[in-house]
Amino acid sequence: MDKKDITRFLKLSKLFSKPHPWHGISVGKEAPGVVRVFIEIVPGDTMKYELDKETGYLKVDRPQRFSNICPFPYGFVPQTYCGESVGAYCMEKTRREGITGDGDPLDVCVITERNIPHGDLILDAKPIGGLRMIDGEEADDKIISVMKGDALYGKMDDIYQLPSDLIERLRHYFLTYKEMPNTSGDQKCEITDIYGREEAFEVIKRSQEDYKQKFEDGKQELFNLIQQGLE
Repeated sequence: MDKKDITRFLKLSKLFSKPHPWHGISVGKEAPGVVRVFIEIVPGDTMKYELDKETGYLKVDRPQRFSNICPFPYGFVPQTYCGESVGAYCMEKTRREGITGDGDPLDVCVITERNIPHGDLILDAKPIGGLRMIDGEEADDKIISVMKGDALYGKMDDIYQLPSDLIERLRHYFLTYKEMPNTSGDQKCEITDIYGREEAFEVIKRSQEDYKQKFEDGKQELFNLIQQGLE
C-alpha cells in the first residue's frame, strides 16, 4: 500500500469518526486569504473554553470576569502552531530578544453581525489584520478576521476599515481576558501594535510552517504504522 492509498484510507476513516479539530480539519485551500476557524467561545459565555489538545473536546479553562465577555466568536486556525518561526517574526517586528511562540494553534477572532449561540463549530473567515500580543516572553498573536459572506463586515479587507471603538474593545478584551474573578488583575500581557492584512497573512504562513515542523514526524509515523498494519 503506497502513500496515496493510505491518504485515501485516512480520508475515508473520517466518515466514521470525528476528526480532531486541531489536526484533522484542513486550514482551507484559500489560506491565508480565507481560513477555516474552529470556534471555542462566543459572546455571552461566562466561562473561558479551550481545546483539550489530547482529546479534541472543548474543556472549561476558567471562569471569566463578568466585565470581560468576549465581543465576537473566538477560536483558532486548524493545523497551525505558534513556534519558532512565529516567535522570530515577533522579535523582528518588535526588535526584542528571547521571544518564543506560545506552543498553541494560532488564535483568531471572527467579527460578524450575526449571532452565533455556541462554540464547537467551524466557519470560514477572512483575516484582515491582527494584534501583536506578548504574554510574558511568548508571542500570542490575535488574528482579526471577518466571517466570509457576512452582510455588514464581509467585504472589509483591512483592520483599519473597522471603527476605532471596535478595535479598542478588542484590545481591552485581550489585555484583560486572562484575569480571574476576585483577583487583583496584575497584567502581564501587552499589545505592542496593531497590524494589517499582509502581516496577518505572514503570521498565518509562519504558523503553518511551525505546524509542519512540529508534527510532520508524527504524521509520517502514523502513515508507517497504518502501512504496517494493512500489509
